[in-house]
Amino acid sequence: MVGSEEGVTSHVYSNGLQSTNGSVEEKVDELRRLFGKADGDPLRIVGVGAGAWGSVFVAMLQDAYGNLREKVQIRIWRRAGRDVDKATAEHLFEVINSREDVLRRLIRRCAYLKYVEARLGDRTLHADEILKDGFCLNMIDTPLCPLKVVTNLQEAVWDADIVINGLPSTETREVFQEISRYWKERITAPVIVSLAKGIEAELGPEPRIVTPTQMINRATGVPIENILYLGGPNIASEIYNREYANARICGAEKWRKALAKFLRHPHFIVWDNGDLVTHEVMGGLKNVYAIGAGMVAALTNESATSKSVYFAHCTSEMIFITHLLSEGPEKLAGPLLADTYVTLLKGRNAWYGQKLAKGEINLDMGDSIKGKGMIQGVSAVKAFYELLSQSSLNVYHPDENKHVAPVELCPLLKTLHKILIVREVSSEAILQALRDETMNDPRDRIEIAQSHAFYKPSLLGQ
Repeated sequence: MVGSEEGVTSHVYSNGLQSTNGSVEEKVDELRRLFGKADGDPLRIVGVGAGAWGSVFVAMLQDAYGNLREKVQIRIWRRAGRDVDKATAEHLFEVINSREDVLRRLIRRCAYLKYVEARLGDRTLHADEILKDGFCLNMIDTPLCPLKVVTNLQEAVWDADIVINGLPSTETREVFQEISRYWKERITAPVIVSLAKGIEAELGPEPRIVTPTQMINRATGVPIENILYLGGPNIASEIYNREYANARICGAEKWRKALAKFLRHPHFIVWDNGDLVTHEVMGGLKNVYAIGAGMVAALTNESATSKSVYFAHCTSEMIFITHLLSEGPEKLAGPLLADTYVTLLKGRNAWYGQKLAKGEINLDMGDSIKGKGMIQGVSAVKAFYELLSQSSLNVYHPDENKHVAPVELCPLLKTLHKILIVREVSSEAILQALRDETMNDPRDRIEIAQSHAFYKPSLLGQ
């Protein structure tokens, strides 16, 4: 829908976002100047990975800037060949017919018939095919705007100015190693914004955390100053449906301030911060404890009391861990708790914990779940446990009057490792850990962290 008032064109985009052409164009022009773009040379933005958050992020950019085709081009890469099964096609057909705007759009694009045929079982749809029409396979119930989809990775990224990493942390290194082959002849490095929340453990020569931005830096040689992290307490479908949300983009000042302004709109406020790696690690840490929260919710029939007991213990463990990772951990408390809260309420990691505890899924199915994507908390449990078990990181335990590995002060993390990684106990063990009479008051753990110099800068490679 397009209208005009005092010579300024106003657009209402497919997710209802309203903006004036003047302010939108000014933001594009400002970013183009920072990249040194000449007239006729569009700013090229490419999403890599088409999970729920990656697809929504690119769709929001398309909604906001897609009409300025001569100045900015937006596309998204996902792998080809992923079939949409008949049950999903049937559900997708129901979603289409429940949304008049989506139905009319598909009819106008002569795309509706293929969904009828898929509903009847007469044809097979593919994930990249439906993404072009605005349907993310991991988020069928939330139609997006149509997207420019590319399935050839080289074609997608070779001339990109800005790359949005929407891949799981477990896939980031491999894909960006391939991307690096296509950037060998580049004169200028692109800017990369990573959305990935997850970590890996590197145990030698000394234990440290490896984050997705560091993986990208190692794989491509792109300077770390050109790699940023964006994260916050966000549920992808709610953001696209214009629920108020905020996020932080972290990294070098040259890029983060301009990108924060470029990405901001009335329903999605983006702040900027210079602490890249610590915020990125916190984004992975909350996924660990979200899985346990889902288990507790399922095993206690959603008992508010039991969930609050778990929350007290898991937040005290997270606070303890932040004291190992940051010299000023108090600054992280708000962002970490907010991200944890929304993940416990509605995130895929809490959902995964619930389904495991109910027996509706099992560990043999892996951590990439149909309709949900990658459950990044599983690999994060393994990474944090391995790191915090290293004797070189030992900390003083005042109650036992000796030095112990940090993981010994994190009983929930130890239990989650036994359930998810070692597989030596069932989900019920998380309740047993909470009810253990020897479990310390969560306040004691926080006091230990606050009263001792636990900061280990080497954990973040600093």
